[in-house]
Formats: sequence, C-alpha cells, structure tokens
Amino acid sequence: MSVEITRASDTALDGLDGTWDDLVEQSPMGSLFHRYDVLRVIEAHSGATLHPLVGYKGQEPVGVFPVYEISKGPVTTAFSPPPGMGIPNLGPVLFNYQKLKQRRFEKRNLAFVEGCVSWMEENLDPKYSHVVTQASYNDVRPFQWNEFTVTPKYTYDIDLSLGEATLLDGFTRDARTSIQNTPDDAYVIEERGFEGIDYVLERINSRYDKGGGGLVLKPQYIKDLYDTLPDGSLRVYVAEVDGQPVSGRLTLHSADGVTLWQGSPKPDIDIDVPINDLLNWRSMVDGIAAGKSTCNFVGANTRHLCRYKAKFNPKTNLYFEIERGTRTMSVVSDLYRRFR
Repeated sequence: MSVEITRASDTALDGLDGTWDDLVEQSPMGSLFHRYDVLRVIEAHSGATLHPLVGYKGQEPVGVFPVYEISKGPVTTAFSPPPGMGIPNLGPVLFNYQKLKQRRFEKRNLAFVEGCVSWMEENLDPKYSHVVTQASYNDVRPFQWNEFTVTPKYTYDIDLSLGEATLLDGFTRDARTSIQNTPDDAYVIEERGFEGIDYVLERINSRYDKGGGGLVLKPQYIKDLYDTLPDGSLRVYVAEVDGQPVSGRLTLHSADGVTLWQGSPKPDIDIDVPINDLLNWRSMVDGIAAGKSTCNFVGANTRHLCRYKAKFNPKTNLYFEIERGTRTMSVVSDLYRRFR
C-alpha cells in the first residue's frame, strides 16, 4: 500500500475530505490537543515549528501526525508533543480504520508511519525523535520496525458511566469519607473560567518555586488554549475555604471523556478540609452530568502518586513512549522527561 505524506498548510486544509478538525473529531484516536488551531497555539508558545503531516491513499486522507521541530544550533529534534507544554499525549491519528480487516489495517498503519518517518528524515534529519501516543493508538509496531525504542507507559481511567453512587462505592473508605462527610458549608468549589486561570497557574507553578525543576506553565499559554478550544472544553475550578482560595484544577472535556489535566496542588496553608479529593470528585460529577463516559486521571507512572490516585478505583490503561536518537542525545531524553 502506498501512502503519500504531505505537510498541510493553512490554505490546504480545506482541500482535505473534510477539515483537519472534522477528521480528528471522527477518529477515536483524536484529542483536543490534535485540533489544528490548538496545535498552532502550542507552536506559538513552545518555540517549536509545527509540521502538520497528512497521509493520503489516493485522494483519501488516512491519517495526520503533528510533529514539532526544535533546533538548537546544528542539532534538530522532533517531538509529538513538544516538551514543556504539559501535554500528556499526541502522536498519530488514523481515520476510517474501524471496519478494516486486520491485514488491511496493519498495511495502512505501517505505510502511514513509514511515510511520516521518511518525511522527517528527508526534511528535518532529526538527531533525536520523541513521540507519546494516545492510549487509543495502540499498535506501535511500525515504529519498532523502524528502529525506534518503544516503552509502555500507564495512565488511569475511571468509568463515569457507573453513575455517582456506584462510582463512589468503589472508592476507598477514606476517599468516600472525604467526599460524603465534609460539610457543604466548609468549602466552595466554583468554575471561574478565564478569570480563574492566573490563580490556578500560580498555585500549580508554586510547586517549583524552590528551584527543584519541573513543569511550569505560562498563564498566557493556558489563556490562549482557553480561547481557542471549543466552549466548555477547558474548565477552571477554584476551591475556597473560609473565603480564601486554597487550590484549583484545570479539567478538559472532550467528546466522550473528562481529563483531570493539571492542578490540585497541596494548599499552602493548613486547612482541615480534604480539598483535593473534593476537587477531583467535582470534576467527575460534572463529567457525569455532561454525559461523559470516562475520566482520565493523567499518568500512573509515578509510584508515590499512584497510591493517592488508586484510591478512586481507576483501571490502568496503556500508552507508549517512542524514541529514536544517538547516544549523545540521551541528555535530551532526560530533559524531556523532567519538563514534559
């Protein structure tokens, strides 16, 4: 099977059989971060150059693969997603594959990936490449067959279709107690929208004020995402105790799911309210009310965090980290993991 890879331009997007976003939204592999205008926001704030690759079988688009080029001196690297932007997953999105028999799907997947890899080699010649896939893109063998190192990674998913009562029954006793026994008048959790971003980002970023390193998100970046994403996709929660803000969360709403994206930092004052349990629960309850079926509790790879997250009775789900590069680029890999 032959798949032709081209780099989409702004003017060429409407030449697709449906717009870029239409195709992404129709694929189970697509995400909010795959939306074209969102990719451009990420480009503007990451210092990287976006290459929105599209694969065609004849006139039919079969997949997209947003790749970000970062060049430092003579060294070029390729990322999907780029580091430092807080994006958990990106990578390839395939279209109209659900009804394909396995043999045809494998041929299409292989041709698309090999075409994208060849395009990157010919146009970018990256010394290091790094991709983190969506959980729904689970056949990464074409990358393995093209000399990439593939590492399984884990995330947590919570089944919101169970409904509030059944979902709560599955939590550990201390989580249920936090949610059920905290008086309603002991705290306030509100959606603050655009106006809440500065406070929530200040609290998230304060975790690294002592110079320990790690992800720091710029408020203007999050504000631009808020303005660019469809209405209601990025929800900004602020939690108060005794009239004072103490914590907050950024939650994403996609077509069928909720993602506990960023937030719930430990309050910087002593309070007797389990505010972060309540923040997480509020995101889940709002997801149920919105008809969402799953809640992604981003990441299940950090041992000391898993003990906390597991009390909400999630199921593990698999995604993949994909790398290729010379040994001298190992420092790039280490930095990526630290700041992604």
